[in-house]
Amino acid sequence: MTTLAQQQCEACRADAPRVSDEELATLLKEIPDWVPVVRDGVMQLEREYKFKNFKLAWAFADKVATLAEETFHHPTITLEWGKVTITWWTHAINGLHRNDFIMASKTDQLL
Repeated sequence: MTTLAQQQCEACRADAPRVSDEELATLLKEIPDWVPVVRDGVMQLEREYKFKNFKLAWAFADKVATLAEETFHHPTITLEWGKVTITWWTHAINGLHRNDFIMASKTDQLL
């Protein structure tokens, strides 16, 4: 079985399907540190990463930004002293697509 981090994102259009509740439960098992959150009615995936200082947090945020640009799928990145919060969701469908889980898994591998 291919892990999420080994998969590639697919181009996503406005009519692409959101993950179902069943898919959500299954996919979350593969990325247990990520939490689904709902903001403004849009389900998103979020995780906080802790670091010893600002410089390490900044370096990680930069890696996430590079990954996002390479895949043309962009998260919210919140950089603070000793902490980076990453939030993935698919803007085109205002919700979660399999791509978001792939990117969450790829983000974890940047550590």
